Amino acid sequence: MITFQLNTCRLRPWRDGDEESLVYHASNRHIWNNVRDFFPYPYTQRDAYSWIRSNKSYQQPMNLAIEVDGQAVGNIGFTIKDDIYRYNAEIGYWLGEAYWSKGILSEALPVMVTYIFKSFQLNRIFACVLEGNQGSMRVLEKAGFRPEAIHRKAAIKNNKYLDEHVFALLKQEYLESAKRAPYVKEPESQTYKDKC
Repeated sequence: MITFQLNTCRLRPWRDGDEESLVYHASNRHIWNNVRDFFPYPYTQRDAYSWIRSNKSYQQPMNLAIEVDGQAVGNIGFTIKDDIYRYNAEIGYWLGEAYWSKGILSEALPVMVTYIFKSFQLNRIFACVLEGNQGSMRVLEKAGFRPEAIHRKAAIKNNKYLDEHVFALLKQEYLESAKRAPYVKEPESQTYKDKC
């Protein structure tokens, strides 16, 4: 299966045995405050079992565990849209709070972008970030995403209306950046087959 060994972490498919670590890191109000409500809080063993079961069997996974020191401490993944948006993918991620501000997502996001554009027929990757999540906005901009729009008070979280910030990266922009900037090149020496 596809894995990416990076300096700060390893990206790999979800697997049986990740449940305990997933519950430990995902059941955090500070994480839940910045994601959509379908992400459970509190995060239970049943939620973890369901997530892993639905994400461990893909040949080309759309969600990868972020592993640090042998533990799954987060997720980075994407959803391909449909109809007239079928060449778009929405990317999203979360990381256990103990691992914030360590450069993990700044390293993981460009690798995931490369994987998406090289493995799927897509023209645009976008992300939606809730108002106040400056860290996530910085991660996206560092990876070459451009701010596209602010949907004013479009989201509701904790019974409060919030702006939703949309960031996007076009395939042409990615290809042009890949020629100039090393952070968007495919880490060929770090991508390998593994018997996960």
